[in-house]
This record gives sequence, C-alpha cells and structure tokens, in this order.
Amino acid sequence: MSAAEPPGGAGPSPAAPGDAAGPRPRHSRLGGLAKTAVTIAVAVLLALGIRAFVFQTFFIPSSSMVPTLDIGDRILVQKAFFSWHDVREGDIVVFTHPPLDHCPGPEKGDLVKRVIALPGQTIYSSGNRIYIDGHRLAEPYLPHHDPLGRPIATRQAPFKVPAGQFYVLGDNRAISCDSRYWGPIKGSTIIGRVILVWWRHGSPAFRTF
Repeated sequence: MSAAEPPGGAGPSPAAPGDAAGPRPRHSRLGGLAKTAVTIAVAVLLALGIRAFVFQTFFIPSSSMVPTLDIGDRILVQKAFFSWHDVREGDIVVFTHPPLDHCPGPEKGDLVKRVIALPGQTIYSSGNRIYIDGHRLAEPYLPHHDPLGRPIATRQAPFKVPAGQFYVLGDNRAISCDSRYWGPIKGSTIIGRVILVWWRHGSPAFRTF
C-alpha cells in the first residue's frame, strides 16, 4: 500500500484545492516526461559525439599493413586531443584517400599506413634499407626479411618531404600502395592515430601502439 492510498487500498482520494498530497496536474506530469526525454536525448548525443569526435573504429580490408595489422582487424583511432603537428615517425595513422591514388582497389575510403618521414626530412632507399636525413631507419616493427619492393628515390637525389606533409608506407612493403606511388600526404588529411587493435581473427584482441 502506498502512502497516497487510504486504508483498505481503495485508491487515492480526491484532493482538495491546494492539497499538496493530491495528484500532480497533467501539465506537470507532461513537463516531467519532457525533461526526461530531453535528458535521454542529450545522453545519446553525447555518446555519439564521443564515438565520432574522440575515438572511431575502423576495419582493415587489405594486407598492406601485415603483419602489424591483418585483414579483418578492427582498430581504435584517436581523433580528439590529436593534431597532425604531433605526429611522429613510426606512428600508424588513418587519413582520407589521396587524390593521386591510381592503384587498383577502391577509389574511395580512408587508408591506414605508417609514417616514415616527417615534414622537411629527406628520404631514399638502398636495397631494402630506408634512409632518413642520411641515417638508416630503424624498423623494429618489421619482420627480419621484408622486401621493400618499389624503391624510394636515390642517395644522389633523395626526396624531401614538403612542409606540412608526411611520407607514409605500408608495413607489407612489397605489395603496399603508398607514398611511393601517390606521394606524401597532407597533415590536414590525417583523421587520427591508431592506438589499439581490439579485434583479430574473429575474437577480441588487445594490442596497443
């Protein structure tokens, strides 16, 4: 039995005008429902905003980043509190499709590659080795034998990365279509930095970068 019910549970008694214990006016109940609906809507919008502007998940459709990222992997990308000015050598980034990409495959969609050279740096290759500003690039993230495939400029004529741009490669160098084919990417096209693999080979995974 609720406190509003008279003895015997016969239901609430009619309330006299001004009786604080009486039923709430209809407009008051509607106002309460409206406030609840607004609260729920704001919570949903905030949740969507966190997903859209703080982190975003992506699906890996190709083998260009093997073995670091495999086909079918799902990754988490940091978008908020991120600026392309903070990108460092070795970071894995997601960026919008380069306009000069004429490689086979989808013509639209975002891409994921590893940053190899920063704005203002020079880059060239010799055999399977890559040199940045004349120094050999250490690449502990690659397997012991990872053929480069298409070369990158030459020692005599290294490529200088323009200001505000980045030279990116796939870890699966032999088959990756990357800056060797369509040039460096603009920093303004970088969507975010890959921070986590959370799904691999059909089951949850947890690998941070």
